[in-house]
Amino acid sequence: MKSVTLTLILITGLAMAGCGQTTASRSLSGGAMGAAGGAALGAIGGNAGLGAAIGAGAGLLGGYLYDQQQKGNIDY
Repeated sequence: MKSVTLTLILITGLAMAGCGQTTASRSLSGGAMGAAGGAALGAIGGNAGLGAAIGAGAGLLGGYLYDQQQKGNIDY
């Protein structure tokens, strides 16, 4: 059951990644993908909830930074 749930979360996160061009949608899709990946890695380590929380935070930040870079607000 866990693998089915994680697979559905991962597919949903990947589907959301292609949607929208707004800061909110990119940040939220990054958070969803991060949570799915974190939950998967956390499940391997024995704590899926903690992995999902850390992954969601990292994904939100990553999605926001990606959005800002695409808009030209961040120059590397």
